[in-house]
Amino acid sequence: MFIRIVSVIFPVFAVVALGYWYGRAKRPDMRFANQLNMDVFVPALVFSALASKTFDLQAYSVLAVGAAMVVLGSGLLAWPVARLLGVNWKTFVPPVMFNNSGNMGLPLAILAFGNEALPAAVMMFLVSNTLHYSLGTWMLSPHARLWTLWKEPVILASLAGFAVSVFQVQVWEPLYFAIKMTGDVSIPLLLFSLGVRLVQADFSDVRLGLIAGVVCPLTGLLFAGLCVWLLPLSAGHAAMLIVFGALPPAVLNYVFAEQYGQNPHQVASMVMVGNLMSLLFVPMALYWVL
Repeated sequence: MFIRIVSVIFPVFAVVALGYWYGRAKRPDMRFANQLNMDVFVPALVFSALASKTFDLQAYSVLAVGAAMVVLGSGLLAWPVARLLGVNWKTFVPPVMFNNSGNMGLPLAILAFGNEALPAAVMMFLVSNTLHYSLGTWMLSPHARLWTLWKEPVILASLAGFAVSVFQVQVWEPLYFAIKMTGDVSIPLLLFSLGVRLVQADFSDVRLGLIAGVVCPLTGLLFAGLCVWLLPLSAGHAAMLIVFGALPPAVLNYVFAEQYGQNPHQVASMVMVGNLMSLLFVPMALYWVL
């Protein structure tokens, strides 16, 4: 079991470490690469997963409900913790709610459960990402223009993929292969970019980062376990939801905190320390389900 868990997490953290080493050595500006990933490669990955011949929207509906329960439930539990710590809830709650289902969740799902798990991982990523861009934005700024959500390439790609699946549109095979090949670029680039970001990490509030690094996966695992008990999930989807619950805070939390002026330095500490602490919680979740 130990060898199996190491074989799952080693490629993930090896690519992150490579990004960290390259970031230390070259100090690259990853803004263009990250923008390209979110505008082109990740949408291509999402579309190819949802538009595949084996994707059945109804088969993933319960998993989507479970992912939403994990995100929202984590936020409910994080709010009293923020009050107890005397920290602004707008600073603490979003990083606990919205986990790293993109940079870390997608590659982990493939390595742990195989390529056939990608549609399920994409579904959970879409649920978390959509809630982050809508509810998460509103939490930070009630006057934010939520209609801009529909301009996000990932959302547009997901709508197109859902339409192909629901209406059983046959995508020309060479075109589908080209889109899938483009999407395959996204996963290693997500991990590499995370490693580069760690070079610029802000650990100015390590205590808060450690607390968030524990609260985020614990609340996620608690609600994931509750969903496994309450919802009619298949064994495979239940295992994936457990791993989803154990993921650390998403890097996007820092981007939003900086955009809306919600203590970005504290959020950066929570995100970066939390991702380092995933070295503890992710193997625990994998040991639970494998």
